[in-house]
Amino acid sequence: MSKYRLQPPAEDQNAFTDILFNALLGFVFMFSVAFMLIRPEVTDGKIVPKAEFMITAQWPDGHVDDIDLIVEDGEGNIVWFDTREAGLMHLDRDDRGALGDTMSINGQRIENPLNQEIVTLRGIAAGEYVVNLLHYKSESKRPIDVKLKVEKINPTVSLIFAGNTTLKGAGDEQTAVRFRLDALGNVVDMATRTKFLIRATPNDVKRGGQ
Repeated sequence: MSKYRLQPPAEDQNAFTDILFNALLGFVFMFSVAFMLIRPEVTDGKIVPKAEFMITAQWPDGHVDDIDLIVEDGEGNIVWFDTREAGLMHLDRDDRGALGDTMSINGQRIENPLNQEIVTLRGIAAGEYVVNLLHYKSESKRPIDVKLKVEKINPTVSLIFAGNTTLKGAGDEQTAVRFRLDALGNVVDMATRTKFLIRATPNDVKRGGQ
């Protein structure tokens, strides 16, 4: 018979085990609560606006001509294909007419006939903004009508200006609209007086690296 006898655990050992187990349960509970609190908030498809104003130039789908949108702010900064970002302005889309409208993916030909250029104002800076259109390249050798609109998109979308401009051929630059903003982003004045921003001809403008 063994000289060792199994003794029931001491009462103080049972208490220590209970305390340790309860502490573990408390840790797991606090971890679960913390995890639920750091879950990303569900926004139900809510989109946070990334711009204050959007300026859009559009000409007929599938048209071969290349039209450029040029915008100057109150500080003299200019955005167009050669300078895509300046001040608080950004050229979001540079469209070159028929060039680049088709691509091949897995042997399938994909075409996007939309002709559209977009400049966004990512913040509000008081001053006058001049919006010009440039007939950069005329493959059609004919005048072309370009639609232009200015929208205030934050906090809600509202149309500031909409109009048509007829460009007469390569190198033709025309002022579509001029508008002035106050410090709060309100449009306080609007005009169509001509102001050349590029004074370009087909030989003056070169799309470097494009």
